[in-house]
Order: sequence, then C-alpha cells, then structure tokens
Amino acid sequence: MIVSNLSPKMKKYAFYISLGFVVLLASCKKEEADKPKVSYDNSVKEKPQPPVDTTQIEIADLPVNMEGTNFLIHPIGVITGTGKGIKSAPDSDQSFTVSNYGEYQITGYLKNLKFQEIGKDTIYALTDKPILIETATYLKNFADKTKQQLLVYTLADMDTNKDGKLDSNDIKSLYISTISGQKFTKLSADFQELIDWKIIESKNILYFRSIEDTNKNGEFDAEDSLEYHYLNLLDKEWKVNSYKPI
Repeated sequence: MIVSNLSPKMKKYAFYISLGFVVLLASCKKEEADKPKVSYDNSVKEKPQPPVDTTQIEIADLPVNMEGTNFLIHPIGVITGTGKGIKSAPDSDQSFTVSNYGEYQITGYLKNLKFQEIGKDTIYALTDKPILIETATYLKNFADKTKQQLLVYTLADMDTNKDGKLDSNDIKSLYISTISGQKFTKLSADFQELIDWKIIESKNILYFRSIEDTNKNGEFDAEDSLEYHYLNLLDKEWKVNSYKPI
C-alpha cells in the first residue's frame, strides 16, 4: 500500500487497515493449522464421506505409460467452475493440468485414475469410491526383478475431520494395486495416519509406519501410538503384518 502522499490522518487509517489485514491473515493460517485430522463429533467408527461438490468439473490429463508396462494411466482431477462447459482463454490463469509425472510416479490431488490396456478401447476406473490420490508410484525395480508390476498409492479415503470435503487435511492412507489397477487394496488401518513407506528390494518387502490417535484429541502427536507394519510383495494375499522394533 502506497502511503507517502497521504495526509497524517489517512496514513493512520491506512496503517490500521493494513494491521487488520495482517491479523486476519494470521488468524486464517492459525485456524488452518489447528484443524484436527480426526473429528469425534459422531461415531468415529463410521466411514464419513463428503457430499458431492456440484461446482467441480472432472477433467483428465493426457495418459501416462510406465516404462515396460502395457497399460495407459489416465489421471483424473477436478477444476472448479460454474458453467456447463470449460473454456480456455490465452489470458486465463486457469490451469487444466491436474497431475505431475516424475520418475515412475504420478503426483497431484486426483479424484481417480483410469486404466486402459494398450491396443484396447476399454477405459475403467481404479475405484468407484470417493478418494483423493496424492501419489501413485510404480515399483519399477521390483518389477524388473520379479516380473510383477505393482502400484503403491498414498491417498485420503475418508472425510476424517468431517469438514464436508476430502482433502489433504484428512488422514492419509496406503494402498496397493497391480499395474492394471486391479486388486486395489488398502494396507494401512482405518483412522491411522500414514507416516512413510519404503521397499527393501533384496527381500521384496514393503515396510510402512502409521500413527493412531490413541488419546483421541484429534491430533497426531508424541502421546499417540506408532504402528509398524510390513508386507511381503510376493504374497498373493497381500497380508499386512505388524512388528515391534522398539
């Protein structure tokens, strides 16, 4: 705000307006930071799902083909709009890209992934349930070694803080599927926040950690319980096992 040519009285008003804006911004950021991951207003054992947002328009990015696989993966995301169609203008700041592709990983805030076998016309969805995918990682080294092609996902699948939307403020879970999107399976437990995961390639084992809000304060902190898990990727049933390193 330029105040050099204002009268002393107007400068004072300008100062208070600026101060008020700063306080409001700080308050909004604090509210965002204080928002709990889990709300216990109702029975937490239910799987709370957000209402459908009719202002969101689904779009698909151009497909991705992971090296060495025979499937196209179509990332599905949303943009917000009020009309019946989507119009792009040269001077518009609206982005129609909903994902990014790095080395064997698709990232974004995606509503779904759709799969298509190369050479076929059929396109089908990973799931028909509400989810928000943050990462989908192709286990390339595991595939090269075992000829089994798998995808591992981090995503939100429940409106755990019950704010009416599925977003990054909800609990993040761990899933796995084949490269075709089949056998889409949840590995982490409901209401446990995924911390991290890794593959021990020499043993074909996926390890991951999660945390449970054992004191039921809506946050994940040092007073809560850390859970340790592993999965033998060669196990056709994908059975998750617990272990206690400490």
